[in-house]
Amino acid sequence: MSGEYDLDAGPDPARFAAGAAEPDIDEATDDPVYAVGVGPGNTEYLTPRGERAIREADVVIGFTTVVEFVEDETDADLLTCGYKDEAEALEEFGERVAAGESGTAVAMGDPNHSGYQFVGKVQDTVERHDTEIPVRIVPGISSLQMAASRARTPMEDTEFVTLHKSGDLESDMDRLAAAVDDRHLLVLPRPYDRMPGDIADFLLEHGADPDLEALVLEKLTHDDEQIHRFTLAELAEHAGGSGKEDTPFSDLVVLAVRQPISVG
Repeated sequence: MSGEYDLDAGPDPARFAAGAAEPDIDEATDDPVYAVGVGPGNTEYLTPRGERAIREADVVIGFTTVVEFVEDETDADLLTCGYKDEAEALEEFGERVAAGESGTAVAMGDPNHSGYQFVGKVQDTVERHDTEIPVRIVPGISSLQMAASRARTPMEDTEFVTLHKSGDLESDMDRLAAAVDDRHLLVLPRPYDRMPGDIADFLLEHGADPDLEALVLEKLTHDDEQIHRFTLAELAEHAGGSGKEDTPFSDLVVLAVRQPISVG
């Protein structure tokens, strides 16, 4: 994968990132670029290994809102970007690591839960500049793990789906519809066209019990963390729209839909 891509036509950079297992580590020659999950935003949940990769880097790249969480952890040059200037920032990052600088890319939470599109873009850029530099993922604490703890939805009994990505979501929504009858759901919504209210409305249209407990867990681990509690039917009242003004929730949310549990 190189050059421009259209997520609706392919290739999806997430598939590129998942195309092959990471190469074996050679301690003598391995000098990788790291893709670090920084956790849900509170630096107490940044792992020591992730912190070291950020601290020891010469250059750190990531979306502005992510880099802001870790900027005090490093003296590295910070390449911040949004979607519009992402390609330009990645190109500079690739050039610098190919020239010998150590590089770390940062993403919210854990890239293995949500973030493979960014990992794929980083890996593609690095490989185009130097095919000998591996990209290694350093997992983080995901907001999904925090949500599972707060909502008491053990992962082995839960269907997890991330909608927080570009491209078509039909297959992901179908997974939720298929699972809602007998498993808990943990969902990362997509701002702002597939927010918690929209997901609840979709599930009701596909036969979900309107009395299921639905928790919208917002800004987990932050000082202004909130947990909003609804029935699925109540949450569906917030469906509709595709802009920030059309939802009462921020873009830092996880939706948990709980199956009833019999105790005793």
